[in-house]
Amino acid sequence: MQISRRQLLASAGAPSLARAAGRPKIAALITEYRKFSHGQHIVDRFLEGYGWNGTHHHPPMDLVSLYVDQHPKGDLTPDRAARFPSMKVYPSIAEALTLGGSKLAVDGVMLVGEHGRYPRNEKGQTKYPRYEFFREIVKVFETSGRTAPVFNDKHLSRNWDWAREMYDTARRMKFALMAGSSLPVTWRTPSLEMPLGARIREAMCVCYGGVDSYDFHGLETTQCMVERRKGGESGVEWVEAYRGEKFWQAHKEGIWPAELVEAALCRSHTLTPAREGFNHVFPTADDMRRIVRNPVAYRYRHADGLMATMLLMSGLVRDFNFSARLEGRSEIFSTQMYLPMPDGRTTLANFFSPLVNNAEKMYLTGKPTFPVERTLLTTGLTAAGVESLFRDQKRVGTPHLAIRYQPARESTFWRT
Repeated sequence: MQISRRQLLASAGAPSLARAAGRPKIAALITEYRKFSHGQHIVDRFLEGYGWNGTHHHPPMDLVSLYVDQHPKGDLTPDRAARFPSMKVYPSIAEALTLGGSKLAVDGVMLVGEHGRYPRNEKGQTKYPRYEFFREIVKVFETSGRTAPVFNDKHLSRNWDWAREMYDTARRMKFALMAGSSLPVTWRTPSLEMPLGARIREAMCVCYGGVDSYDFHGLETTQCMVERRKGGESGVEWVEAYRGEKFWQAHKEGIWPAELVEAALCRSHTLTPAREGFNHVFPTADDMRRIVRNPVAYRYRHADGLMATMLLMSGLVRDFNFSARLEGRSEIFSTQMYLPMPDGRTTLANFFSPLVNNAEKMYLTGKPTFPVERTLLTTGLTAAGVESLFRDQKRVGTPHLAIRYQPARESTFWRT
């Protein structure tokens, strides 16, 4: 599925890496460009550079074209276009990719289909146009007779069939596709990696946020760790969601391990005090019920028997905490994926830096730094969790998630 450097250089009309001189040209297709949007976090890094390993790093490539789908109040597009005249704003995706011509004229594509005013469907999913943007990209690839690496921010689509089509299209056309969020590549506290080949008995993420948004982040938190287990990833057989009273009943009955909940919560930097004036009192079940708003859980079984649970516990925590029970290890393995949020004054969330850095490497080499199958699987898990909630929290079989893959041997999370 990954296009090699040799294949890329040999492909018809591929100018970026085959040029003796010159820098790769990147096109960004985003839903909106306002302060704190994903579009701003990502595009600004290509334009302005960012702090990386003790230096101010400027990507060794040029973002030359931009397509913005919506222009809300506070739109940053006019400012950036005026300050960076080498980047041109185009009225369509095709023109952004062809630089106003008839054939593909860029060497990499950044797709950011997050944020903006889009309708919701009957399941409560926001209809972000990631799939629609992707189809427009593919049309240009097809008419041009060549392709370029594509990075897709967050999950591939709200719709499983569309996500699978995106993956299959990239494999068929032999272009590099990478997708996901900052969770797998950001800092970890403590700075731990799951040992390659570990035997994992059970895994958990305790986090916060909403459905079809932050649930994806929680699932990614778990998946980037458990994919390193012995045998690699084998797929997921079923998903069952819990919400409201059913969540608390399952918590009381021990449907998911209390020891893993405790270990994950003890990694949190934002755990809400259980008592006024005290910040080291661990919350009881009653405390959690009082503090947590709209709890949601996804519990699911991998094909090799591994059980995993994601708990959305908004109000109790505001971070992403992982725990797991490993065979042959008495203590619980746990860490936090550290995402320090902007404080309302800072314009950039620094955890986007490793995400952009990984995208840069793909644009330069034509090879993803981590497997897109991880994002395909977590996309399907998110959709299945939403489906279970939509079906009154019934268990949903997922034979379509029989996705097998091996992790990258080299860790990609940010250590500095």
